[in-house]
Amino acid sequence: MEKLSTRVEYGKALAELGEKHKEIVALDADLSGSTNTQRFAKVFQDRFFNMGIAEQDLMGTAAGLAVSGKIPFASTFAIFATGRGWEQIRQTIAYASLNVKIVASHGGVTVGEDGGSHQAIEDLALMRIIPNMVVLVPADGIEVRRMIEWAINYQGPVYMRTSRIPFPVIYDSEYCFTLGKGSILREGDDLCLAGIGLMVHHCLEAAELLAAEGISARVINLSTLKPLDWELVVASAQKTGALVTAEEHLVTGGLGSAVSEVLAEHCPVPLQRVGIKDVFGISGKPRDLLEHFGLMPIDIRNAARQVLKNKTRQKHLGLYQVIK
Repeated sequence: MEKLSTRVEYGKALAELGEKHKEIVALDADLSGSTNTQRFAKVFQDRFFNMGIAEQDLMGTAAGLAVSGKIPFASTFAIFATGRGWEQIRQTIAYASLNVKIVASHGGVTVGEDGGSHQAIEDLALMRIIPNMVVLVPADGIEVRRMIEWAINYQGPVYMRTSRIPFPVIYDSEYCFTLGKGSILREGDDLCLAGIGLMVHHCLEAAELLAAEGISARVINLSTLKPLDWELVVASAQKTGALVTAEEHLVTGGLGSAVSEVLAEHCPVPLQRVGIKDVFGISGKPRDLLEHFGLMPIDIRNAARQVLKNKTRQKHLGLYQVIK
């Protein structure tokens, strides 16, 4: 299966689109080789700014460039973008709804051997709670390219998480991204698996494991974490009667929390959240870490089995009835 890196495809897309959109400027915090903004820097030297290891200045300068009519793309590792620069993002960028695009790489535990200090597992929660902020997590290299194209024409702050390791390609070149809309990747009737980022592919693999057991799972990609496609979430709950969310993030504050909020208000059905529990990351190889934290397809399958038990129990108790 073909794999593409979301951070590399971001760098390629930005460099390609820079020729057509002269107002694009790129900023980095001394990590352009890793975030891949170096591709833009090589072509457009007068539109690239290395701010050094100074994430607060990175966000403040991006805000200033946005006020002057530029479209700044500010990049660094997700842990530093959302941690060290959070106040500047809130007070300067989001409060004024400035047109800044924060594309943060190395999200999640698949940063690997860099360890827990460099693994952003709470970045989505930190960005999701800020008013005016759009939060995106692409499922593959095709989707990140479409998101960059969309972001250039969107007026307002955007946070987009990319990752260190390459992901399997899910979409073809005809894929179109629409803000606030998820997509159904596989139909199923017994339960729904909802993922973001790398976990979308793991949901598809889990659906295959469940199919071998005679369980039919719908799989959806909720790459727009905010605004969430609550209509698709509710429709999936109504159709299948049970959901599992999967994210390379803490189970608190990210996709699982967002879906829980929607279901509690509109269609309460059994839910299981696959993600990192209340712990920090550790050093290790990416695959080993995904196994350690229970983020593999087999873990999603196990969560699906549990949520189906809860669904059956609630139906027997008369607490829940699927709405057709």
